[in-house]
Amino acid sequence: MIALQQRTIVHFDLDCFFVSVECLQDDSLRGKPLLIGGSSDRAVVSACSYEARKFGIHSAMPMKTALRLCPHAIVRSGDIERYSEKSREVTAVIADQAPLYEKSSIDEFYLDISGMDKFFGSLKWTTELRKKIIKESGLPISFGLASNKLVSKVATDEAKPNGQLEIHFGEEKSFLAPLAVEKIPMVGRETGAQLRRRGVETVKTLSEVPISLLEAWMGKNGIALWKKANGIDESPVVPYYEQKSISTENTFPADTIDIALLHAELVRMTEKIAFELRQQNKLTGCITVKIRYSDFQTVTKQATIPYSCSDHVLLEKVKDLFQKLYDRRLLVRLIGVRFSHLVQGNYQINLFDDSQEMIALYQAIDHIKNRFGWQYLMKGTNVTPPERKMYNR
Repeated sequence: MIALQQRTIVHFDLDCFFVSVECLQDDSLRGKPLLIGGSSDRAVVSACSYEARKFGIHSAMPMKTALRLCPHAIVRSGDIERYSEKSREVTAVIADQAPLYEKSSIDEFYLDISGMDKFFGSLKWTTELRKKIIKESGLPISFGLASNKLVSKVATDEAKPNGQLEIHFGEEKSFLAPLAVEKIPMVGRETGAQLRRRGVETVKTLSEVPISLLEAWMGKNGIALWKKANGIDESPVVPYYEQKSISTENTFPADTIDIALLHAELVRMTEKIAFELRQQNKLTGCITVKIRYSDFQTVTKQATIPYSCSDHVLLEKVKDLFQKLYDRRLLVRLIGVRFSHLVQGNYQINLFDDSQEMIALYQAIDHIKNRFGWQYLMKGTNVTPPERKMYNR
């Protein structure tokens, strides 16, 4: 068997990110039970402070329930634009220092610093980077340093709040062994309950279950779970600049100046790729709109936005960009929409002012689109008469 090359992977995680940004703006909030989300009875908790968690509060909980558990909690509506700005600020610091990094979500990063020991010492270099991030952003951040992404992420969780932890090569299994099975990424509440019913409560016990038995219990997920329990993770750090964009463009069968038609097509395209974003559990931080006129001149306009994958947020910006871009009043041959600056995340993080019904609506819409196809559920304004249909590319 050929031994895998030893790697050095860092996982950075901004602690209670939304809460920390709010505390940075208002120092009086520190040390208090703080809830981020809408203030109405139908709103949900998007994030909460460690102090609030002591009362049993967690994200996605109905705000009404959270306030019953902790009546004296402070509620802030949240500001995804400010959170996005702080995320980009931290990204800039990491990008300036790290040889290879992956932005896995709005507040998480993986760094591959393999070989750094020859020059600086991995722990020393990472510690200094953490101090730099804290100094320049004002935000608390934790890190785990290990031989792969899985163990580094678990180490970060164990180092929180605002701490750091190194797991030396060869110590992965002994580090994971005493932890509860729920500490393993991909083991949610349902999977954890299923394992516990079978007497599997710790990672050590999980690692000792025959892989064939885990596969029988959970299919292919059982094999992946066995590898994680044994500290095995070969997944690479994907360079952030290589994160793919999601785009679509449509060429008209005949050049047009029909504004209503153009707007309807923008809605259709935006809904299509926003659904793709949610399918991939991603958010976009940049939107580009493209127009090609009948004379083949092509123009584009883009804007950086607060991270989102919600139709109503993205549609508003797409329409705004189109209005600013379409100023020649010429016949249009092609239009396109592209989402870039992608990070992992879900739509709940920017529904600070929305209700449980809004979240349920998105989930129901995506369920129908998953089952029947994205084109079977669209906004009424997007229904195009047969004679106006276009060629998709």
